[in-house]
Order: sequence, then C-alpha cells, then structure tokens
Amino acid sequence: MAEWSGFYPCTCIAVDVTAYGGNNDRRQSEIQHDLPRLLSRAAEGTGLDRSRWQIQRKGDEELAVHPMDGTEPRLVDDFVRHLAAALREYNGLRAPAARMRLRAAIHHGPVELADNGFAGSTVVTTARLLGSGHLYDALRADDGADLALLLSDDVYRSTVAGGHTTLRDEDFRRVAVQEKEYEGTAWLRVPGRPAYEPAPAGAGADRPWPSPGGGYDAGPAVHHEYRDRVSITNFTAPVDLRGGVVGFGNTDG
Repeated sequence: MAEWSGFYPCTCIAVDVTAYGGNNDRRQSEIQHDLPRLLSRAAEGTGLDRSRWQIQRKGDEELAVHPMDGTEPRLVDDFVRHLAAALREYNGLRAPAARMRLRAAIHHGPVELADNGFAGSTVVTTARLLGSGHLYDALRADDGADLALLLSDDVYRSTVAGGHTTLRDEDFRRVAVQEKEYEGTAWLRVPGRPAYEPAPAGAGADRPWPSPGGGYDAGPAVHHEYRDRVSITNFTAPVDLRGGVVGFGNTDG
C-alpha cells in the first residue's frame, strides 16, 4: 500500500452501489463481499496494482486514492472498460432485482493521509461528483446500464481531451454539477451507451430516450440531428465497400 506524507498529487476514484438500501440483509452482505472483488478484477485486467492504493471502504461504497504515477489514462479508459465488462458478466447471472449497478467518479489533485481517512478538497470534490444527480438520472433513464461515470473537468482534459486514451469526445456529455458547496463542470459517460444530450428547458419527460431494446422510454430527450449530417452518394457502377458503413433510408428522412 502506497504511503506519502503531506499533501501529494493523487488520483481518487469513488464508487457506490445504486439502490443498496432496498436490498435485504443477505443481499447487502453479498454486495459488500462482491464489490471489492469486482474492482480488483477490473484492476488486474488493466495491469494496475490495487495493493498500492489507499482504500477507504464503507459498506456499499469505496474510495480509492493513489499517488499520480502516469497510469491515470489507463484508469479512466481500461479500468472502467474492465469494470463495465465485469459488471455485465456478474449481472448476467442474476435476476434483474439482484443486479449490481454502480455510480463512479474520478478526480485528481492534492490529498493527505489524515488520522481518520483522507484530507483535502480533492476528496470532497470526488464525493460531490459521486453524489451528483446526473449519475442517478443516467442509470434511471437506461435500465440496461450497469455503470455511470463522471470525470472531473481536470481529469477529462488531461486524459481524454489530451488524446491519451482510446475514448472520444463524443463518448461523453458535458454537465454542470451543483452539489452542496461544489459547483463545477464534469463529463458523463455510460459505457456501451451513447452520450445523451440534455433535454431543452421545459421538455423533461415529454421527450423519449431510446431503450436498449430499440423502443423508447419516457425520459430526458435524445436529440440527434442526423439529417444535417448525412452525406448521400448515388452509385452507378460496382463499388468495393469492404470496411465501409452503409445506411439506407428514404428521401423524406
């Protein structure tokens, strides 16, 4: 386990099980047993050593902190991908009511190992991101999603926007977080799902979100202006389209 003195640049990743309190005692015990093992499995798949992380557990929550060492892009990219895959496999073996769905947040900045945990605004910001309604809304809007993630603006710009991951800007949606004393910009991602755009003011539940099954569920709006971005080509001779993507539609949209 990594040790450091004073305030030191660190990465914080926090996770919390959604709707934990609605489970009975035996299921809560099972979740507390399984959660750290899923996180360790994701770290192992990424080549990260969780034994070097300082970990603070609280039932259905975990806050992991480790000094910044250049592995931050792998944490944002590979670790989250492996965690989503581990959750998908785990939940695939269970009834819908017994699934584990996680909210997660990643931030970095100075952290001190204090007498009763961690000290510093970095840890507080991570907690505020984890408590953001944007994460709850993302999971509520998509029953098929197992994980919703918020990156702080600092993390997003230094990893994703900086080109240090395989992720794209369009994999995320920029959101404004206002949680207790914290106000700031964050970046929302639901692995395996499109980055939904916010509904216009007043639209709310009047506009649909696409459901995993291809239908539509009531919820915040998805607004894709495909018509403005479609390029139409008419072919009059044989064309080699290996490796290409072709869509079919009618002329009136």
